[in-house]
Amino acid sequence: MRIISGKYKGKRLTAPSKLPVRPTTDFAKEALFNVLNNHYYFNELTVTDLFAGTGNISFEFASRGCEHLKAVDAHSGCVQYIRKISEELEFNIQCIKSDVFVYLEKATGESDIIFADPPYDMPAEKLMEMADLVFKNELLGEEGMLIIEHSKHVALETHPYFNNARKYGGSVFSFFEWPDEES
Repeated sequence: MRIISGKYKGKRLTAPSKLPVRPTTDFAKEALFNVLNNHYYFNELTVTDLFAGTGNISFEFASRGCEHLKAVDAHSGCVQYIRKISEELEFNIQCIKSDVFVYLEKATGESDIIFADPPYDMPAEKLMEMADLVFKNELLGEEGMLIIEHSKHVALETHPYFNNARKYGGSVFSFFEWPDEES
């Protein structure tokens, strides 16, 4: 994997092969960040990266100037790797070892962006439950965005806070937001 833009643009990172991960492709990641670039100033964001895996998304946000990041993953090897790279690159990423659903039940405070990249075999019902927890527990800021990366074979359009989806190859990013007050 590589960091696409920002302070460490072009930097390649090699995660240990024993980690149980499927990092977001560079193509999909670049497309996602092009969308986000039109909505946010990265240095002002608070970001939570769920199912953080190799830290691929967290590192991209950090390289672009985001200083308030949480990376959540249940696998201790993933958390250790993110922590190690964070220290090497002097990124301010708070690493949290936790099951994502347990974390979402107990978390406090709001994020501007919550990004989730769960295993592709996670059923749509569990993905919907994750979105429900984010909104029920008010973990997303007023102008915030929940982004769930999932297989193209899963549809999440029926969730009440679903906004839109973008497909890149076999991956889909589904975007969820609070409804406009005027609607």
